[in-house]
This record gives sequence, C-alpha cells and structure tokens, in this order.
Amino acid sequence: MLERVSELLGKAAAWMTLFMVLVTFVVVVMRYVFDAGLIWLQESVVWMHAFVFMIGAAYTLQQEEHVRVDIFYREASPLRRAWIDLIGVAVFLLPICAFLAWKSYDFVAASWRLEEASREAGGLPYPLIPLLKSILLVMPITVGLQGIAMLQKCLRTIRGG
Repeated sequence: MLERVSELLGKAAAWMTLFMVLVTFVVVVMRYVFDAGLIWLQESVVWMHAFVFMIGAAYTLQQEEHVRVDIFYREASPLRRAWIDLIGVAVFLLPICAFLAWKSYDFVAASWRLEEASREAGGLPYPLIPLLKSILLVMPITVGLQGIAMLQKCLRTIRGG
C-alpha cells in the first residue's frame, strides 16, 4: 500500500514534467513571437518545477535512485544491505522527515491563514500559493511513508522472509 503511494506520486511528477515543458514552450512562444506574457504562467513553471522535485522524492527513494555513498553497500550481501537500510531509515530518514514536517507546518499554515497570493501583479491567485506551499508538508510525509515501507521490507529480509 505504501509503495503504491510512491508509485502514483512518481507518475504524477512525470506527467507534471511534461506539462511543465509544454507551459515553458508556450511562455517562450508568447514572449518571442507575440511579444506578450502572463506573469501567472511564468510563475507556474517555477512552482511546477518545485512540485516535480518535492513530489518525486518518495518515488526516487522507492526506486533506489537517490544519492548513496556506497563504499560498502554495493558489495554487501542482501542481509547486510537490509541492516544498513534499516539503520539509515530509522536514524536519519525518519527523523529528518519529522523535523522537516514540523518546521514547515507554521510556514504553510501562515500561508493559508493569510490567504496568500503572488506578490506580483497578475501572478498566481489565492489559493494556489498556499496549495503549492503545502507540498513542503506533503514531501516529508510521503518520503516518511516510503521510509516505513523500506523498514518493512528490511525487516522481512532480516527475518529471512
């Protein structure tokens, strides 16, 4: 179940990447062909870029495509890898996810409370800014859930199942 969430988020990030490229193309054509532009459209590209990285983090972890210093890991047995992953998730990943969620909560809540909109005239309207800032909470939660799925997998390997 937890793995499925990461897969769905990975697919969402992939589709968002395609959409971001198309919007960027539209922005460039509008600017250089028609000498026109929409501030909200340009801002949306920056936010889509953030969305792709933040939402894609859990999927990247699931696929083991994250950055890893594998001095010992590559040559390790599956049992040793499971122990390394278990300790890494329990000691580093989950506490960092909890810390990020805790520290970003007030920031996100303030954005919703203030009904924040873009500072630029013609920029993104409310509720898009708070919605997008909410990704700061979604990312550590989804990465944490993927970490729990990794813990379960590690425990199965350690138990020999």
